[in-house]
Amino acid sequence: MSQTDYEIGQELMSHYLATEDAKQEGINKMRGSYKMSILPKNERKVAKETPRNFVIFGGTMHGKTYFADEFPNPINLNTDGNADMIETPSINIRNERNAKGVITKPASETLIQAITELEAGNHTFETIVLDVIDDIITLFEQEICEEHGVKSIGDIAWGKGHQLHQMMVRVLVMRLKELTMKTGMNVLYLSRLNTITENDVEKHIPSLPTKWMNIVNGNSDYTILCRKVGKNYIRRAVDKRKNFDREKVDDDRILNLLDTVSGAFERSRKTSKEEQEQIVKEEEKQQEAERLARQREREADSTEQSEPKTEQKTKTEPSLSQEEPKEEKPSPRRRRRRAAAE
Repeated sequence: MSQTDYEIGQELMSHYLATEDAKQEGINKMRGSYKMSILPKNERKVAKETPRNFVIFGGTMHGKTYFADEFPNPINLNTDGNADMIETPSINIRNERNAKGVITKPASETLIQAITELEAGNHTFETIVLDVIDDIITLFEQEICEEHGVKSIGDIAWGKGHQLHQMMVRVLVMRLKELTMKTGMNVLYLSRLNTITENDVEKHIPSLPTKWMNIVNGNSDYTILCRKVGKNYIRRAVDKRKNFDREKVDDDRILNLLDTVSGAFERSRKTSKEEQEQIVKEEEKQQEAERLARQREREADSTEQSEPKTEQKTKTEPSLSQEEPKEEKPSPRRRRRRAAAE
């Protein structure tokens, strides 16, 4: 008589749990699997100090691409269409089109394909350069607009276009972050230069709009400005994720590059409570002054809009008086005829 699967299972289980040792072994195994946790041990560890993600910005021909080329074994994802004109191994990033101008292979597909191949590890590249990130984000927007048949991303209903655009940028940045974590590759985001005035002082910032800069910079270790002053090229760290310790950077090539950047290893000065309170008060005063200035501007604008109506009335009044009939005085010839008749 053949046994059912249930009966076979019961028999095997009885043999397995026949002795107390076997029972205890089974219990221990179950407890061991239950106790597996993703939480780390509650103890300090040695932090990895080598920065791998950089935002590098500067004006045209101010040395940002040259600086990026000094990183170990770079591959340049180029949006200028001149990949064949530079010595660095490069890929042209663009929305490929057919003869009718329709996108056949979007830039996003080329980027993901390149990242996937770099993750696979069958190469000798150690640095990926996005030259420039501003254009890549614009290519994403172009792809979304043409896919939905609209002229502007804002024309897509319910703000879905903006949401999709933001998601594409976030996915790209996170994929590059994962690339660094898996392979230890360096990631460089290149951006152009923009100049703003802040507190009557000119300030250099990346041309990448703030909402995109927040995403990119939030996943970067350093933001570095490249400038050409006269015949000299300078590099300056304008922002960094933490106070990096020079002695803990374990990649000599990255260390040598950071040694050419002013302020790369300067430690942030601690602010006392008194200094902090003073800064807060000054900011509040400045905000109040700006509010009053904007209020005066609005009042001046409203006054200017009301003044032209008054002027128009004063101008039209003389014209009405001019249209009033006047007494017709006799001409000299008519007066002479009248005197002769008399």
